[in-house]
Amino acid sequence: MIPDRIMDCLNLSSIDLSRNMISGPVPDSIENLSKLEILILSTNSFSGEIPTGLSSITALQRFTAYQNQFNGTIPSNITKHLKYLDLSYNNLGGLIPTDMLSPPNLLTIDLSYNLLSGPIPPDISQNLNRLRLGSNKLNGSIPSATFKTLQKLVYLELENNSLTGSVPPDLGSCSNLALLSLAVNKLTGTLPVQLGNLSSLQVMKLQSNQLTGEIPTEITNLQKLSTLNVSWNLLNGSIPSTISNLGSLNNLNLQGNRFSGSIPNNIGSMNSLIELQLGGNQLSGNIPKMPAKLQIALNLSSNRLEGSIPMTLSQLTGLEVLDLSDNKLSGEIPTSLTAMTSLTQLILANNMLTGICPKFSSYVMVNVSGNQVIIVKNDTTPNTQPAKKGKSVATALLIGFAVALFAVLLVTWLAISISRRYYRVNDEQLQSPEDLPPPQVLQGNILTANGIHRSNIDFTKAMEAVANPSNITLKTRFSTYYKAVMPSGSSYFVKRINWSDKIFQLGSHDKFGHELEVLGKLSNSNVMTPLAYVLTVDNAYLFYEYASKGTLFDVLHGSLGKALDWASRYSVAVGVAQGLAFLHGFNSCPILLLDLSSRNIMLKSLKEPQVGDIELCKVIDPSKSTGSLSMVAGSVGYIPPEYAYTMRVTMAGNVYSFGVVLLELLTGKPAVSEGTELAKWVLNNSVKQDKWDHILDSNVSRTSLAVKSQMLAVLKVALGCVNVSPDARPKMKSVLRMLLNAR
Repeated sequence: MIPDRIMDCLNLSSIDLSRNMISGPVPDSIENLSKLEILILSTNSFSGEIPTGLSSITALQRFTAYQNQFNGTIPSNITKHLKYLDLSYNNLGGLIPTDMLSPPNLLTIDLSYNLLSGPIPPDISQNLNRLRLGSNKLNGSIPSATFKTLQKLVYLELENNSLTGSVPPDLGSCSNLALLSLAVNKLTGTLPVQLGNLSSLQVMKLQSNQLTGEIPTEITNLQKLSTLNVSWNLLNGSIPSTISNLGSLNNLNLQGNRFSGSIPNNIGSMNSLIELQLGGNQLSGNIPKMPAKLQIALNLSSNRLEGSIPMTLSQLTGLEVLDLSDNKLSGEIPTSLTAMTSLTQLILANNMLTGICPKFSSYVMVNVSGNQVIIVKNDTTPNTQPAKKGKSVATALLIGFAVALFAVLLVTWLAISISRRYYRVNDEQLQSPEDLPPPQVLQGNILTANGIHRSNIDFTKAMEAVANPSNITLKTRFSTYYKAVMPSGSSYFVKRINWSDKIFQLGSHDKFGHELEVLGKLSNSNVMTPLAYVLTVDNAYLFYEYASKGTLFDVLHGSLGKALDWASRYSVAVGVAQGLAFLHGFNSCPILLLDLSSRNIMLKSLKEPQVGDIELCKVIDPSKSTGSLSMVAGSVGYIPPEYAYTMRVTMAGNVYSFGVVLLELLTGKPAVSEGTELAKWVLNNSVKQDKWDHILDSNVSRTSLAVKSQMLAVLKVALGCVNVSPDARPKMKSVLRMLLNAR
């Protein structure tokens, strides 16, 4: 219940009771708070019906009550005076009141993740900015004529309902629309050419419907589009070659349709693309050169592609999942694919491949079943995965042949491997580490006042270390970390930043040095502060204390993951929160993180985290990126949804990324697994609070009831952090307080 002391304060203008574990109904006497302007009840266990008296509070402008257990129907006239209404993640049912969307004062309404049924009311306010009705049981067609007047609409989210009919052509009149999500419905018909008029559109999600016809070429004129997902429909024809005009596109998903013909040869010019899903179509021909910045996945499976696997795929060093299964590819698997250092899954099953499978790193899952490929195990015993499954009637002959073939191929393979130790893929001869000259120092400066560090750091020795690739300990999107051992025997991280990258805003060495001097004066045990720096012609090198345990990602998802008990995980969570809260509250001028993930959180011990890469937001200019902010800011899986529509790094965005880190600690899962983002998976599985324990890492939660209870309390905090609405996310200071209260 809402405390009586609050209900007795009749002059209150704002009430925020979010995340206080309050249960029971909201008293009808709430209508007596006649001066109330803001009422926030989010993330509690309020139940019963929404009080009808709320509509009589004429001063009320914002009512936010997401993630509760409200049921019954929505009172009519509830939006009579409101500007902002959020009732998402409840159990509200029945019809949407016919007058609910029409008041001219209404700007934002979110009724997603409820049990609402019936049609969408056709009378919608011309001033509406955001309409979220997704994940309900709505049916009927999308009201079409309404959209001609919705010039201020920016977000339209109607996904995961049972809507029928066609995509309204009048949607093309919504000139400010940035996000259009009609996915997972029962829509039919073709894609209207008028969608090409949405010049502000950045995200288009129409997947899992029954749409037919071809992709209109007009859609390929949307220069701001960052996500295009029309997968799992009945679309046909060829992929238009003009698709390469979408220069800002990050994610392209056309899988599960009936597209035919070849993959456009110019697809490799889409330099902003980080995910390409073309599986489950009828595409034919050879595999062309692919976009160089692909990261999440390249899926060309279940098509009719033929020819050999192109060696150019080895240039996709940031790609995590490569799926070429169920095609007609032939020839050998290129050894150069082992250069794809970020690869976690390589799926080549059911083709016509032959030869020896190159040896990939142990963390890469390789599937070459359904081919005539020899796999060399660690004991050098060859193993074939035949094209036909089941037991062979000629097993002995096959093994004898395989051994003989292996002997010949192994000699050839070893010769190639040895030669490639000395030659690049493009046949340029490598210099041995001893031949690489140390970078020439233009300027060096020690920032720290600590006498021990000042006496230990030796710039010459550090430059010798970075000249040797064997000293590399970590690579991130913008940086390379080296381990440098000083003459005193002390170890330091030396981080190289590519000075010449076009997105860096370094006007001069002096400006860069000044920024680092400010950061070097920071004093927080959970923040990696620069101790010194060196500037060369092409690069900047920053010096940090050495963290012996490596990154949180390596520990949590590597061999030490099982050793990271809840006490350690909780300490890491609190430590990172302390560091981030410190940065956000620094001298009334927040220090924002361009990228926060488990890969740039260093561990001095299993309970001592340090937040890294704090200088990136000072030296990188997102506006110089060719794509959206999500192409520059953040790692895949940690990027807040709103970064697809803005070029501004925010504290709320940092909170979202921290929430994903919390979810990693709670679930033991990485931020992206098999192409699915952890945050989305958790949100989809957290609708019913009594099922939350299934989200947790069972190896940790089952150790005791106390541990499980604390993990559930932290999960509640994490869900608040990854809320899709930036305004609904708590500040880091509040996050830290809630984590400490969960102890």
